Amino acid sequence: MTRLAISFLFLVSALSAFAHDPGLSSVNLRLESGRITAIVTFNDRDISTVLGENPQAVREGGAGIKGKLEALARRALRLETNGQNTAPATTSAKVDENKNAEFNYTYPGPSGVRSITIHSQLLPEMPFGHRQSFVALGVSGHELARHLLSGRETEATFVPDEAAAPPSHSFLDFFLLGVRHILTGYDHLLFLFGLLIVCRNLRQAALLITCFTIAHSVTLALSTFGLVHFPSRWIESAIAASILYVGLENVMRGDGHLRGRWLLTFAFGLVHGMGFAGVLREMGVADGGWFTVAPLAGFNLGVEAGQLSVAAILLPLLLSLRKNPRYLRVAIPAASIVVAAAGGCWLVQRVFFS
Repeated sequence: MTRLAISFLFLVSALSAFAHDPGLSSVNLRLESGRITAIVTFNDRDISTVLGENPQAVREGGAGIKGKLEALARRALRLETNGQNTAPATTSAKVDENKNAEFNYTYPGPSGVRSITIHSQLLPEMPFGHRQSFVALGVSGHELARHLLSGRETEATFVPDEAAAPPSHSFLDFFLLGVRHILTGYDHLLFLFGLLIVCRNLRQAALLITCFTIAHSVTLALSTFGLVHFPSRWIESAIAASILYVGLENVMRGDGHLRGRWLLTFAFGLVHGMGFAGVLREMGVADGGWFTVAPLAGFNLGVEAGQLSVAAILLPLLLSLRKNPRYLRVAIPAASIVVAAAGGCWLVQRVFFS
């Protein structure tokens, strides 16, 4: 039984080492009269892994960091027009007002350009699970292309035809993004673990999962369309607080005494849903009108599929372990304490150091 407790502690501690959701960066390309402009944006945490610097140093943006960013900008993006490499006329780098690293490019064109391909060359160096939103706009502001890039899919090609129909959003792409988001969203998984570890039977677990699902689906939709909005720092801090609370409640209330927890789970689910929506908002999905429905539905179903997959693996194991009294007496309190500790650490980090 001691080994079991140690294994649980190791599992939860390992999750705490990956507190942040996978990063999301962006490439925004626009055709203008006589030129093509591109802006590539990475958050401070992700770009710091490539620079070998502390995220705080990136946010401060000193002279040393600016020089490194300018060097990085020269290899971050490669553009082809009509199948030929096109050198940028200008390249610059800066830390923007949101403390993100921003690379700016201008290229000659678009007269006579029949096809454009972008190669995002830093993606293979980004942390696991990183995704990049690519959007291309025409001279009139008409959306020409939208893609999700990753370390394995680093390029996108489109035809700069203003008369083309609005690009369709791939349901499958957003479904897979939702699956990856929950499976690498370690704070969300730890919250789910904290809920399931004290469930005495499948019925209790099903009730909590249903409440969590309904709640975060509501705020995911509302937040994506901008009907509900709070600063991301508040949301991320509240998510950490929910993990801290669930861990402490597991210890204080004892095993299996879950009266009223469905309501608590629903309330915290509303918070987690706003966290999920951050991905779609940053990608500009809400700007697509009716075209938003498919990516929103795909992403939400992907999150549910990933969540249910985790529950399907954990629940049989946790319920079978309940037959051992030492599991109830030792492992559950020990794991709950670590859950609370991880939530507390993230809360301090997100409130004071984010």
